Amino acid sequence: MSEIETLFRHCPACGRRFEIRLVRKETVSDRKETTDVKTIVASPGAPGVPMHGAAAFSSAASPLVVEEDVPVTVEITEFQYTYRCKHCGHQWAEIRTTQQRD
Repeated sequence: MSEIETLFRHCPACGRRFEIRLVRKETVSDRKETTDVKTIVASPGAPGVPMHGAAAFSSAASPLVVEEDVPVTVEITEFQYTYRCKHCGHQWAEIRTTQQRD
């Protein structure tokens, strides 16, 4: 197998280092999740908005704060890595998750 690579880790069975090989990497699941994220947009002053009282005489106008719900899509992929120890022959699998924003 051309993807076999040596990994610098410990074997869980014998504890030897530098003897771990990646035997197989396969995709277990692949899904997309969309969530709404609130973003706050502040502007230095709202033109055309009348100010009353002491704020009308103030040189620094209060900022206008707007909240927006922005949809964010995240691609979640789970991989199963199968390893084998070159020293004792122990074989095990681990699942790892990667997340990528679109």
